[in-house]
Amino acid sequence: MTYSDIIYEKNNGIAKVTINRPEVYNAFRPKTVTEMIHAFRDAWDDNKIGVVVLTGTGDKAFCVGGDQKDRGGDGYSGAGGLGNGIGMEIEELHNTIRNIPKPVIAAVNGYAIGGGHVLHVICDLTMASDKARFGQVGPKVGSYDAGYGSAYLARVIGEKKAREIWFLCEQYGAEEAQEMGLVNKVVPHEKLMEETEEWCNKILEKSPTALKMLKYSFNADSANIAGITQLAMGSLAMYYRSEEALEGNQAFIEKRPADFRKYYKG
Repeated sequence: MTYSDIIYEKNNGIAKVTINRPEVYNAFRPKTVTEMIHAFRDAWDDNKIGVVVLTGTGDKAFCVGGDQKDRGGDGYSGAGGLGNGIGMEIEELHNTIRNIPKPVIAAVNGYAIGGGHVLHVICDLTMASDKARFGQVGPKVGSYDAGYGSAYLARVIGEKKAREIWFLCEQYGAEEAQEMGLVNKVVPHEKLMEETEEWCNKILEKSPTALKMLKYSFNADSANIAGITQLAMGSLAMYYRSEEALEGNQAFIEKRPADFRKYYKG
């Protein structure tokens, strides 16, 4: 595959997937997701690769989720997305990152917001720049992730904090994210990739079979979330066709506050 939305590199046992859409803060569209799935599957099949790094191009953003300009009343502009109906294969990407039998490190270089926040949560480890920002926006733009993005997030940081992140849609700095257990380590921005590669090399010194079995074991504890994700994506496809969801989407595109109060009916 020829990549246009990502950069995919392999070197000394490390595969690096970089979302390459800095003009939109590395927001993903269906093509981006398809390319990421292909890259992760290549890393999965390559026995010389022992660890994968996911990051974003530039100094501003890791990823800010789905590109809202590519979304309409029928979801995103791509194909059905393996039957989930939202127009991109985001569920397949989540499952691929989660199930690849090799550790995946998110190197968060800036904003990790919305669907981008979900991506880093699903990764096994998160290394964050001291300039990184974390948060959700789904309920502000007429969207949500009721699968890994919420249920697994609650496993990582606890129910109360996970509900706060989704219900308030505020942003959190790297240090606060580390305090809540959302991030493993915070490093100076200019040393992010250096520190990430150091962790990669430490991982490559370990038994690949042991790491694979440990990842399977960790995943087994929350395997039921895969079923929740299927339900979540199905409901999201229906929600995207509602006036309420379209209000959030259009408000974002028009750069105005969304008027959701009219959907609270007494």
